[in-house]
Parts: sequence; structure tokens; C-alpha cells
Amino acid sequence: MFKFINSPEDAQILIGMTATDIMFGRAAAMAFGYSLFLPNALVIMVCMIVETILVLIFYPLFVFSWHHLLIIKWLRNTFDRIHRVAETHKGKIQRYGIIGLFAFVWFPFWMTGPVVGCVIGFLLGLKERFNIPVVLAGTYVAILGWGFFLRRFHEQVAAYSSYAGMVIFAILIVIILFGNLLHRTLQEKKKQNSNKQ
Repeated sequence: MFKFINSPEDAQILIGMTATDIMFGRAAAMAFGYSLFLPNALVIMVCMIVETILVLIFYPLFVFSWHHLLIIKWLRNTFDRIHRVAETHKGKIQRYGIIGLFAFVWFPFWMTGPVVGCVIGFLLGLKERFNIPVVLAGTYVAILGWGFFLRRFHEQVAAYSSYAGMVIFAILIVIILFGNLLHRTLQEKKKQNSNKQ
């Protein structure tokens, strides 16, 4: 709140980072922050806070929805998609338990992350006192890893041009959008093939 009153320009940048994290993921949000030459500690802290809040909001909503205690119509498609993704990865993670869940959230596979990780932990029957700390630990380690990699990469590329950071950010967004479109297309084809059989 202090940031919004004291420095509206900085607040707009933080809102942009938050929106980017929610829509495109931590790598894009961090690339956005580094392209604006924000300090490393601030970029990492913002991503950690955003992803923690996402987990603490979506996980209880998913659990309540799963038990039919709370039905939010406009979130139903999101929960269904998260559930489908969690089901596809559940078997791989179940083999390794908590370490598998940590690795799933930490390693940058497509459609992984803390929200899906929490749902997988829930489907595996992990109690909240294990599930949420493991997922958040994997998330924080992933954010630190991305921070180290993207900061170094940005510093090297910025030596060539001051616009290099924005170019990296734009490329990441295009890759994420293309990957999302490809993922949805493959899921629809898989669904059509299973309906034909």
C-alpha cells in the first residue's frame, strides 16, 4: 500500500509483474522485471509473494470445490483444466512421493507450477502441512534458479542493446503462447481420438 501512495510508477511496474506472473508464469514475470532493470532481490521477492498468494487462494478453493462445499461457476473450467493436468502427472509423482512433488514444481516442465503441484499433492492424499510447504519450497527454489539464470542472461544480452531485455521478454511470451496453443491442440486431438474409440 505504501508503494502505491509513495511511488505510483513503481507500483504500476509491480502490478505489471504480478499480472505477467499470473498470466504467463514466473519466467516471463522475471524477464519483465529484469528488462526494466529492477533489482534482483525485488524481482525474486515479487515472484515469491505472487506465487505464494496464488497457492493460498487456489488450493482451498479447489479443495472446497472438489468436496462440493463451494461451487464457483466462473472458476469451474480452470479447476477442471488443473485437475486434468494434475491427473496426467499424478502417476509419475506418486512413484517418488514428496521428492517427486518438489521436483515437479521446481523443474520447468510445461504446465507445472505450484497450483497444479498442490492439486497433485491433494490427489495423492498429502496433508496440507506437508503439501503446501513442499510445493512452496519447490517454487522458491525454482524462482531462485530462474533469477540466477535470467539475471546473468539479461546482463550479457543488455551489453549489446538496451532493448535486449524487452526482446527476451517478448520472445518468452511468444514461446509460452505457442506452447499453450500446442498443448491445447494436442489435448483436443487426444480427446477426439478417445471419443472415436
